[in-house]
Formats: sequence, structure tokens, C-alpha cells
Amino acid sequence: MNGIARVAALVAALAHIGTAPLEMFLFTRPAARRFLHVNVENVPDVQMWAFVVGFRNLLAGIGILIGLTILQVGDEQVGRTVVLTAAAYMLFASLAMGIADLLGLWRPRGGSVLGTIASSAPPLVVLLAAA
Repeated sequence: MNGIARVAALVAALAHIGTAPLEMFLFTRPAARRFLHVNVENVPDVQMWAFVVGFRNLLAGIGILIGLTILQVGDEQVGRTVVLTAAAYMLFASLAMGIADLLGLWRPRGGSVLGTIASSAPPLVVLLAAA
């Protein structure tokens, strides 16, 4: 796996791991919701989903870090497979966020555009650079 793919994978992992606490533990704070571009009338009603999304983001980020570690010190084929699998998961999950917005499930509509782009770009670069 080339250097561009590795750097993009690290950026994707750190972004997902860094966002996870906002979703998991700080979602009740208005500043966290503003950062996430989430407008919610009744926070407790969606807090469980935010926690789950944050945990999934955390797992995906950790998966990439594990894959990069295996790639560096272990079996290159296994490490590459783990990184590419986690990157594909990140890409498809972020595209699902964009699709939800297109379906009108995001409030306000269009609010997921920045998040979708930010969470899609690094894993897309990983997959393209590793191809």
C-alpha cells in the first residue's frame, strides 16, 4: 500500500476516532451538535442513535489503525485487507448519511453535506490510491 493511501487512512482513522466522543458522550452539548450539524428538538430521543453512530465510527477508526499497524510490522496482505475493509465501511456509511439527507431525513435538509464530504474523502482516497 503506497504512502498516499496510508496517510489518507490515518487521516480517516483520526477523524472518525476524534468525532466519536462528540457523538457518544458530548451529544447533549449544543456546541457538539453544532459541530456535527445536527438540529434536534428532543435530544434524549436521538441520543441512543448518536451513541451507536459514534461507537461505529470509533470501531472503524480503530480498525484502520490496527490494519496500518499490521501493514507496518506484520503481514502486508492482512494489513492491507483490514485497512481497505475499514475504509470501504467508512465510505459506504458516509454515503448513507448523504442519501438520508437526500431523502429528507436530515434536519435541516442539506445539513449533512459538509459531514458527508469530510467523512467520504479520506476513505475514498485510500481506496483509489490502493487500487
